[in-house]
Amino acid sequence: MAAKQPGEDERAEDQRGGFLVRLREFKPKEVFTCKKQRGDVYFLRQLAKTLAMGQGLAGLICGTAVSSQYLAAEFHLNAPMLQSFLNYTLLCATYTSMMICRRGDGNILQILKRRWWRYLLLGLVDVEANYTVVKAYQYTTLTSVQLLDCFIIPVLMILSWWILKTRYRLTHYVAVCLCLLGVGAMVGADLLAGRDQGSTSNILLGDGLVLLSAALYAVSNVSQEYTVKNLSRVEFLGMIGLFGTVISTVQMVILERNELSNIIWSWQVGLLLAAYALCMYALYSFMPIVMKMSSATSVNLSLLTADLFSLFCGIFLFQYNFSGLYLVSLVVILLGFIIFNAVPTPTTTATSSSPSSSSSSICEEGCYENPGATEDDSNRDEDPGRILTEVEEEDEERRADKMDSSRSFREETDGDRTVKRSTKM
Repeated sequence: MAAKQPGEDERAEDQRGGFLVRLREFKPKEVFTCKKQRGDVYFLRQLAKTLAMGQGLAGLICGTAVSSQYLAAEFHLNAPMLQSFLNYTLLCATYTSMMICRRGDGNILQILKRRWWRYLLLGLVDVEANYTVVKAYQYTTLTSVQLLDCFIIPVLMILSWWILKTRYRLTHYVAVCLCLLGVGAMVGADLLAGRDQGSTSNILLGDGLVLLSAALYAVSNVSQEYTVKNLSRVEFLGMIGLFGTVISTVQMVILERNELSNIIWSWQVGLLLAAYALCMYALYSFMPIVMKMSSATSVNLSLLTADLFSLFCGIFLFQYNFSGLYLVSLVVILLGFIIFNAVPTPTTTATSSSPSSSSSSICEEGCYENPGATEDDSNRDEDPGRILTEVEEEDEERRADKMDSSRSFREETDGDRTVKRSTKM
């Protein structure tokens, strides 16, 4: 039998002492109640915030729809590129100007040197997505537009899976199907109320334009999610404003010269154009914030209620017929949105490896995009300079108490050990 090395008895006693201290300090009630309650409260707060902000975005889209409807019905003004031009001009005046005032890598010249062609393509995609969906109303019915516009959801999920490495679960697919069922109820209510409006001059072309618009919107939204989570919200909006202004100006001069020359200007027309531009500007400004909190798919699920808000406004403004299916559709869509965000969507790999993304919200392996994720990294990304939370302070106090207890225990064991040795001698 091998002889014990000197000091093994002391180390064994120290280990037993440390274990006894940890066992004495262990509080299972805190593990299973306090932290769980904090997590539940945080989850509900984040879910409510995402739901409220998403419906705020839907309200802004409702504002653009109502103002466009007034312009078309009362003043016979159909100039989608003019309306888009006003929005991009506001974005350019605000966010591009902010980028010009920046220094270092965030300056607009540095960004244009590295990524100008990407933002040029992204600006082209965004402008054409807005143009094609408005153009589709001239060839197909409102019902077709509402149904086929949901094509953006599966395209978004595929692009998020491929580009952002987002992995969806069965619950997410069930939630998406529930939202699409709500859209079906809304379309059914439109048919029962006799609101199958729109042209039928070339249904095939109109439906194709709607599908093209949905695919372009999906590309734009996935690119937006990647940019705001890895680079900067100001950079995305500044570049979209810059290239969107240039592209929409060229396209407006080429395609809408006659419409612009035939506009009968009045203060009502100016007010409606300003209302449309401000709603679109607010939509573009706040959407990246909501998208950073959740995901592009989650945001577009919340925007499905925008048509319902427009219908509710139309009941009072344009004397639309009311149907109880509208309320059923609203409840079903909101339920599907809540279910989708109740389950986090983990990503398998980091979405960015560039050094410039170190100060922004980077979604690394095991992180979550939906508000159901844990409380740790999402709060730090939102406010890097915040003070320690209450949980961290309690953990530090607990660790300090453990260190004091372990020191006192070791002093006691050292004293006992000294007495034993003196007795043996």
